[in-house]
Amino acid sequence: MSALTFTARQETAQRVDMSPLVCQLLKDLTVTEIAAIELQNGKRKMRADELFEIKGSDTQNIVIKNSFAKLDFIAKELQEGSVTVEGEAGAYLGMGMKSGAITVHGNVGLYAACEMKNGLLTINGNAGDFLGAALPGNKQGMKGGTVLVKGNVGQRAGDHMRRGIMLIEGNAGDYCGSRMIAGTIAVMGQTGRFLGYAMQRGNLLLWQQPILSATFNDCGSHTLAFLPILFKSFAKFDSRFADATQAFNRVQRYGGDMAEKGRAEILVKL
Repeated sequence: MSALTFTARQETAQRVDMSPLVCQLLKDLTVTEIAAIELQNGKRKMRADELFEIKGSDTQNIVIKNSFAKLDFIAKELQEGSVTVEGEAGAYLGMGMKSGAITVHGNVGLYAACEMKNGLLTINGNAGDFLGAALPGNKQGMKGGTVLVKGNVGQRAGDHMRRGIMLIEGNAGDYCGSRMIAGTIAVMGQTGRFLGYAMQRGNLLLWQQPILSATFNDCGSHTLAFLPILFKSFAKFDSRFADATQAFNRVQRYGGDMAEKGRAEILVKL
């Protein structure tokens, strides 16, 4: 079977809710039934075949071509299979993802991987604010899985992050790791202001020296045996993190946020 492919006919003026077009919801449907699914587009609804040219039949392997930044909720709560986006994606990409794989060959909007539970999300472009964060009013963000970003990320990446791994090859905006409960965020590029604001536990792994607030204590330089093991686990990814020359085990350690529990750590490559 060939992949179920949705090719956008044209960009819409209003935002589109793509949550009905996800592997587990399409599993037992025919192409005719999929074409008749209604998608919310601003104040009106439109049939899937009005927006997309639909080909293929493998509902466990979905491809979205000519994708644009107004397509929200792509692969929402994905439980199985894979979703590939050729182009940009809107807000809430992979929201509540439980398993499977999502690959985006472009930039994504706000709240990508928000409250993600498991699986692998790969973003080959940039990501907006609140990557892997909690939804407004909630207290737990990303709870598991792996997010790999090959570009830059916006502000509040990993806000309220509970568990999982976030790998960022580019730069991270202000408040990276803010209110983090646990998990690991690795950033190869520069980080913005208020790094680790109100972190409780977890760790931030950095390649560049950050500007830290006074509530993080310098704990000196250390050789940490777990780091080579951690880097070895990255070898399976198509990423700079898989490059053995990027690995290290000697770090400058900072403990904090002392305004909170002070059990988190920021590890900077030496």
